[in-house]
Amino acid sequence: MGIRRLVRGTIEWPRLETVLRELAERYDRDEIRVEFIDADNWLSTPCVVDDRWFVKITSAQNSLVHALFTSARNLGAFSSGTEGFFEHFAGPREMAEHELEATREMREIGLNVPTPIEAFEADGLGVLVLEYLPEFETFEELPEATVRERAPELFESLSRMHDNHLAHGDLRGENVLVSDGEIYFIDATSVNEERIDEARSYDLACALASLAPLIGARDAVIAAREHYSAEELLGAREFLDFVNMRPDHDFDAASVKGEIEKLADAEEGETG
Repeated sequence: MGIRRLVRGTIEWPRLETVLRELAERYDRDEIRVEFIDADNWLSTPCVVDDRWFVKITSAQNSLVHALFTSARNLGAFSSGTEGFFEHFAGPREMAEHELEATREMREIGLNVPTPIEAFEADGLGVLVLEYLPEFETFEELPEATVRERAPELFESLSRMHDNHLAHGDLRGENVLVSDGEIYFIDATSVNEERIDEARSYDLACALASLAPLIGARDAVIAAREHYSAEELLGAREFLDFVNMRPDHDFDAASVKGEIEKLADAEEGETG
């Protein structure tokens, strides 16, 4: 956590006050109650306002860190035999505006996301405002039996996203929430629309990487197969080593690859 705080940087209090005054004015509040969240992230300073709005404040340093991450991820994509498909933003405001738009697009196709409110700039900082979900659990926090039960639902939601020419780009257990019995997606990143097929394969690989440590490689692949073809799973297989290099994924890539290959071989044998 300390390293993440250092990399994320600290926004000076007078600049944060400017953002908070702007929020109070926009939402017709004489004063607001703010709780800053000690979140495990690199790319924003998050807070909750009046137990109603979730606000992410993005600085120039956050934008720089995102650029470095984007370059590293694109190098990783090259290692999987494809061109890079992650995109950087011009600055803090663009980061906030992109996440707002990505959230709106997912909501429009029927996926559960926190209600998008607005994005704006204040004192050179990007500000994103979303609905605050007061009670939720991430997939990583759910009991194994619950994860096993809900895994097909996760892949169903992901396939709906992909069928509508969208990709998440940063799918991991902490970006999939369960609130009031429903699955929610958060923290989508930017991908090149011209390379959406590779981005979708990467999403699927990330989902498998997130679930395999929780329910086992075999059950993760079986759950994915309910909504993805064997060919699509083989496409995801090509990104598993890349995903495994990321510090926020820890899984046995060889086991997941093996289960995908066994499933594909079995289906080929049935049709052959």
